[in-house]
Amino acid sequence: MDQDWENRVSAAWASFDDYPEERAAEFRALIDGLVAELPEDSPLGPFEQACAWDSTGHSDRAVPLYREALARGLSGYKGRRAKIQMSSSLRNVGRAEEGVALLTPELDGPSDELDDAVRATLALCLSSLGRDREGLALVLGALAPHLPRYQRSMANYARALTEPQPQEA
Repeated sequence: MDQDWENRVSAAWASFDDYPEERAAEFRALIDGLVAELPEDSPLGPFEQACAWDSTGHSDRAVPLYREALARGLSGYKGRRAKIQMSSSLRNVGRAEEGVALLTPELDGPSDELDDAVRATLALCLSSLGRDREGLALVLGALAPHLPRYQRSMANYARALTEPQPQEA
């Protein structure tokens, strides 16, 4: 879509905190109005609607819309956001395994500013499945480069959490 539409969507999201829980439907209607301006087959429509449902506490309503956006070809930065957000929503509705399957390939994808969000969300999905050590390893690995010191130690500890431990004789 054009930059004017993107700016209006950004402005709507910037106003999100002006909509307390009891006005969540008004916020979703604002997003729906913007989506109505898009071509019918645009992947941005279901993506923005999914975000609105998700942000107002309805992961169950968001998941099918994220799927639709991705099926329509949402890619790049917003496609990656959709995968992160859908994985979180899947975890929220008790389908964390699907979230793990969706996000795991993102670990090997092109790197961008969403890398840490991928790891954090994947860690939550893994934890929901009782795979806490793997989740902790992801989080420590994501955190390590941001530390002023101990980056190497934390990265090594992260790897050690998921490597097989030597057996004592």
